[in-house]
Amino acid sequence: MKFHYAKRLDTFQAGIFSILNEKKEELIKQGRTVYNLSVGTPDFKPAPHVMEAFQKACADPENYKYSLTDMPELLDAVAGHYQRRYGVHVESDEIMSINGSQEGIAHIALALCDTDDVVLVPNPGYPIFSVGPFLCGAQIETYDLKKENHFLPDFNSIPENIARKAKFIIVSYPLNPVCVTADDKMYEELIAFAKKYEIIVLHDNAYSDIIYGGRKGGSFLAHEGAFDVGVEFYSLSKSYNLTGARISFVVGNSEVIKKFQTIRSQIDYGVFKPVQYGAIAALNGPQDMVLDQCAEYERRNKALCGGLRNIGWNVPDSEGTMFVWAPIPENYTSSEKFCMELVEKTGVLCTPGSSFGSLGEGYVRFALVRDVQAIEEMVCVIDESGILKK
Repeated sequence: MKFHYAKRLDTFQAGIFSILNEKKEELIKQGRTVYNLSVGTPDFKPAPHVMEAFQKACADPENYKYSLTDMPELLDAVAGHYQRRYGVHVESDEIMSINGSQEGIAHIALALCDTDDVVLVPNPGYPIFSVGPFLCGAQIETYDLKKENHFLPDFNSIPENIARKAKFIIVSYPLNPVCVTADDKMYEELIAFAKKYEIIVLHDNAYSDIIYGGRKGGSFLAHEGAFDVGVEFYSLSKSYNLTGARISFVVGNSEVIKKFQTIRSQIDYGVFKPVQYGAIAALNGPQDMVLDQCAEYERRNKALCGGLRNIGWNVPDSEGTMFVWAPIPENYTSSEKFCMELVEKTGVLCTPGSSFGSLGEGYVRFALVRDVQAIEEMVCVIDESGILKK
């Protein structure tokens, strides 16, 4: 019997990620050392008090029932954290939990757009930004992020006919993969743009706790008028190393929150209560580990970028996120080809920039998921391979 599947599946081919993973497994079988800097999975452990909260909650049989709604204690924890961390006052009807930002960003499109509606996403940008609108049958329009503009959006370059049709725009700073931060001016322009064209703003704020150079990450919601135009996704995955727990939040405009809750009530029964208790412990507990972790990421950032510059590869320091965005060496024209040659010659595995959009071509992304010693060793291996002297 021959089965017939949805044509949309043709868009989700494994592609380069599958090829790179196969190459990694091949090298490991050969006994080669592999430095896997392709996937952004933190190598740090959750704080002990967070794991204890999980364990205690898991010991209570009552917590295995459908949760259905966010516990009041969880909403209070998010509101308290936003007040302490960002100086932003949030009401309980302006907060909802989701099973990770990846899931939330994909599903919120179901509440915001219909078939053929226009959605604005960054190029280059994180792939999930386009998935939700694509599954809704929306028309995806990209706005360019260029090096000469510090990878910030130029709202004036978005055609007016596109802006007038747009239902929502996705913005994210510090931005994975390009690893830059945004200033107050960008957010002011974003809010003005959204108000002018009545566009909902979705701000992905996954990396506000991983910013370098003595600066402190902020929130889109801290800017005047932000609550009028949109919401922010705040994740516990990278700040608190809870990637597998899948706990994040949507915070902001109460009407958007209510509409999104309506959609999610049809497809989900709420976040597992032990995960909610773990999140409460993370948000209400000491934040020392978050700061220490950021400092370690910064040391790794300097070791990788500075080390590569020392051997002739001009890679700028990352401003934030747990990644580095590196222009490919001048003697290469394809990021995919360079990635394959790099892993073959050195065992260093990174992600081609073309995976993040057409304007990602010419770059590769490294994840800062190895310690400084391993990074320094990796830099030496790259230097000795001669790949930069081709």
